[in-house]
Order: sequence, then C-alpha cells, then structure tokens
Amino acid sequence: MDRRTKARELAMQSLFQLDVQGNHFLDQMNRFIREQGEDDMTSTMAFDWTAGAWDNVSVCDGLITTAAGKWDLSRLSSVDRSILRLGAYQLKFCPDIPGKVVINEAIEIAKKYSGAQSPRFVNGVLDAILKRMKEEA
Repeated sequence: MDRRTKARELAMQSLFQLDVQGNHFLDQMNRFIREQGEDDMTSTMAFDWTAGAWDNVSVCDGLITTAAGKWDLSRLSSVDRSILRLGAYQLKFCPDIPGKVVINEAIEIAKKYSGAQSPRFVNGVLDAILKRMKEEA
C-alpha cells in the first residue's frame, strides 16, 4: 500500500475516533497513529492531516453541508463523515494534492470501510466541493 494511502486511512480512522470520542481521543491519537503507521513519513502525514482536519472541522463541515444539499451531517455515518471531513480538508487546505487524487482516494477508502452506496455519495459531495472552490477562485 502506498504511504499516502496508508496515511489517509489512518487519518480517517483517527477522525472517526475523534467524532465518536471527542477531544478525549487527542491524548491517544499520536500513539495510535505511531503504532499503526508503517514508518515516520506515513505517521507524520496521518497526524498532520488528522490535526488539520480536526482543527478546521467547522470549515470542513460547512463545505460538506453546502455540497450535500438535503443531507444533514448528523444523518451520515461516522465513517462517511470522517471520509468527507478528510477529503474536504485536503481539497481546501492542501493545494499540493490534486483535487482528483483527493476524490479518488476518498472513494477507495469508502469502498473499503463503508457501505455500498457510500463511494458514489462521497464522490458526489467532494466533486461538488471541488467545483465550488474552482468557481470561487
């Protein structure tokens, strides 16, 4: 597995734990990522993406809510919410990562960790975020 893919999976899993446990998980997050990461580079990317997404969770949630239309964020599964938060964060705050790469990786994570309809939903929401950001730029 590619390092960035592994880092995204760890970041999504950490965001999931933060979504479920709240800030209580922050004390354990670094240890979790270090234990699950395959090397320092993977762990560092996962930690940076998780911390960045969590620090900007209200911005990410706003992007998701606008793009998802009728879907209320609280109605989404914690896994889908975590995938979308990571994707929204990377689209908004990581200009070095191409938007299509962010979306494709999020779809693959949704295929692996979520339900049958999730990859399509994740694709639609993140694509709408990317299009809106391009229009605003």
